[in-house]
Amino acid sequence: MGKITGFLEFERIEEGHVPVAERLKNHKELVIGLTEAQARQQGARCMDCGTPFCSHGCPVHNIIPDFNDLVYRNDWKNAFAVLDSTNNFPEFTGRICPAPCEAACVLNINVEPVGIKSIEHAIIDRAWAEGWVVPRPAAVKTGKSVAVVGSGPAGLAAAQQLARAGHAVTVFEKNDRIGGLLRYGIPDFKLEKTHIDKRVAQMQAEGVVFRTGVLVGGLPGEGPGAKVNNLARETVSAAQLMQEFDAVLLAGGAEQSRDLPVPGRTLDGVHFAMELLPQQNRSNAGDKLKEPISAKGKHVIVIGGGDTGSDCVGTSNRHGALSVTQFELMPMPPEHENGPLVWPYWPIKLRTSSSHEEGVQREFAIATQAFIGDAKGGKGGKLKALKTVHVEPRDGKFVEVPGTEREWPAELVLLAMGFTNPVATVLEAFGVDKDARGNAKATTDVQRGYATNVKRVFAAGDMRRGQSLVVWAIREGRQAAHAVDAFLMGTSDLPR
Repeated sequence: MGKITGFLEFERIEEGHVPVAERLKNHKELVIGLTEAQARQQGARCMDCGTPFCSHGCPVHNIIPDFNDLVYRNDWKNAFAVLDSTNNFPEFTGRICPAPCEAACVLNINVEPVGIKSIEHAIIDRAWAEGWVVPRPAAVKTGKSVAVVGSGPAGLAAAQQLARAGHAVTVFEKNDRIGGLLRYGIPDFKLEKTHIDKRVAQMQAEGVVFRTGVLVGGLPGEGPGAKVNNLARETVSAAQLMQEFDAVLLAGGAEQSRDLPVPGRTLDGVHFAMELLPQQNRSNAGDKLKEPISAKGKHVIVIGGGDTGSDCVGTSNRHGALSVTQFELMPMPPEHENGPLVWPYWPIKLRTSSSHEEGVQREFAIATQAFIGDAKGGKGGKLKALKTVHVEPRDGKFVEVPGTEREWPAELVLLAMGFTNPVATVLEAFGVDKDARGNAKATTDVQRGYATNVKRVFAAGDMRRGQSLVVWAIREGRQAAHAVDAFLMGTSDLPR
């Protein structure tokens, strides 16, 4: 595939970034995509490896060698057709996917992998610019109706597939705009929301009905669940959906943030990441907010070393934070993976994001012992600092290292330690059984795929598998659509 000797002749080309000083002035996308010539050269590096592990590493099983070859040969329209056959939303994955396909690239054993993600990004941006992305409404309607609860990537992928199969699909979203965590979890500097808006318009033309501001099943009143972003104006019961629709697909996100219940947790200034990030995206969209969380002029500490933590770093720097520090409980990973040892699996190595490049102090193997407030103290007091200690793994546990205690100045702490499970009240409203982690209990096998214990109720994405990647949500949405279609019609022609 590509040029026979391309992988020997050409080096990997990384996508560019807007200079730090310029991009910190706004929340616009900062990645500069490849030029046509660069994308073709990158496609030329795809070797005829015989067994394309990249496609196996990709959760939606993109036919990567084929679209790499087509780009190299300057056949962009067919490259888009190949990409579109497996992935409903390449503009999302081409921007925010961590690219497990590249980790599985055969070249990655001992040199830099093909820039698959950057090629995907180039293909879909070209497709939109050329007008190749068009509505594909079903020629024949089935007379069956499906309710999709949640408008994140799993819900959107399932809704699009089901509408193309001829079903009447209604998507319910508790917030005021469509997109789920794509809309209110991922910063605009990584994914501008116009990309979601264009897909919504396409899906509406395909017959999908979107109902925003509608909460299905309710939310818990106390604890972390009370912090789940909710802009609903009305509530619809599970019984009502079961009465009005032939099938229901639960495709909400894993929105229960992992808490840190140490002394001082209730101080003013300690927030979940998912309090800050949705507010910022709403502000970018023009909403007027009352007393939004601001990092301006503050010492900010982000607790959590993953993507959400990185997003908090980038957002805090754009606010004008005085300093930003990021804590990670795990020890610092190696800067480079041992390719021959771990390939084709996802390697553990130190990852530096674009947000890290904008300014942050990273601390590893560190645990927070307490939040420290002003003289008022307790609930209602203001955060002034936090106390930490270094830890080391021992016998499967993290043990504190004596003599490493320290206090850090902090007026804002953002908890970005991941998510535990979907909102339980949604599952409970439908009577859906939960697994040990609190997710909807459903399998992915062909016979009973994505079906819950409640007849006519299915679950997919984070609602079923727990916190995961956008690309996994798209895959589960597509597979769940196949399962729902087969349930309604006895068989399905949708790709699984």
